[in-house]
Amino acid sequence: MARLLITGGAGFIGSHTCVVLLDAGHDLTVLDDFSNSAPVALQRVAELAGVQLRSGSGSGRLQLIEGDIRDDGALNQLFATASAKGEPLSGVIHFAGLKAVGESVQDPLRYWDVNVNGTRALLAAMESHGCHTLVFSSSATLYGSPNQVPIPESAPVQPINPYGHTKAAVERMLHDLSAAAPDHWRIACLRYFNPVGAHPSGRIGEAPNGIPNNLFPYLCQVAVQRRPELSVFGGDWPTPDGTCIRDYIHVMDLADGHRAALETLVSEPPQVLTLNLGSGQGASVLEVIHAFEEASGRTIPFTISERRPGDAAVTVADPTAAWQRLSWRTQRSLAEICRDGWIWQQGNPEGYDLDAEAA
Repeated sequence: MARLLITGGAGFIGSHTCVVLLDAGHDLTVLDDFSNSAPVALQRVAELAGVQLRSGSGSGRLQLIEGDIRDDGALNQLFATASAKGEPLSGVIHFAGLKAVGESVQDPLRYWDVNVNGTRALLAAMESHGCHTLVFSSSATLYGSPNQVPIPESAPVQPINPYGHTKAAVERMLHDLSAAAPDHWRIACLRYFNPVGAHPSGRIGEAPNGIPNNLFPYLCQVAVQRRPELSVFGGDWPTPDGTCIRDYIHVMDLADGHRAALETLVSEPPQVLTLNLGSGQGASVLEVIHAFEEASGRTIPFTISERRPGDAAVTVADPTAAWQRLSWRTQRSLAEICRDGWIWQQGNPEGYDLDAEAA
């Protein structure tokens, strides 16, 4: 099997995808700056996959390199070192980036720098070292306020916040790159909807640094009384219960989608695939709260607050193309999402507690 570079591989989606890829037989080099993740996540990935974690210049099935995706010199050194050791990187799964909609509205330049300039640096290093297979972590936010629901990949790209604009810009860059060398590049742009849940073991899950920006991790922290209550952003949306409707996808389903995309790319001629990864089913914020209460046996206190800038009322995927092209569809329900998320949070009330792990 191949050696792959996983940027942002210690993060929420990245760590779960690492487990799936290791189980599929791939060797992995993870690049992460730990700005919103922790090295202990990869230690637990290694345990789950039955491999050893090697840091720095060490080799092995799971290698960790700490670094910034924007560092051209470090990226080139990473690719060159892998080739010199006889383990050239044959593909990249690119998770590294900033992802909070509200934060992007407040600090757009940082988002453009990390998400767009960081991807430019990565692509330049890939091109220099003859690596032309990429699975890109895109987002359904680039659909903005959609004109139709469920949303097909042919829907207009019309972001309504800087985060969405950066994802759209990277997709444009990837199409331009492929057009310049159509016989070289194998690219998949995977437009995620709302990844949630955790590995069913409870060993890895979502552990954002600081105050969570997304519903599910905040909800989990309220359930373990780490935070007093949940703020629901808007109760007057044009939906049946007045709260936003989203397409929630179990993170393990999402990880399986990355494996399927990679396998499709390497088995077919060079191309750019653009696919939604979602369940095709919508759930409102209040429905998620009630489902989590049932899974946890806990009451979740919440208040309705003002709408959040950059949000849309309803975003639900049309996942038909992913089934047709990848033979992939979600397998896990909202109840399973809540069950696994609760197992993770109950066992890790402070997330990845580094002091406890060291002890």
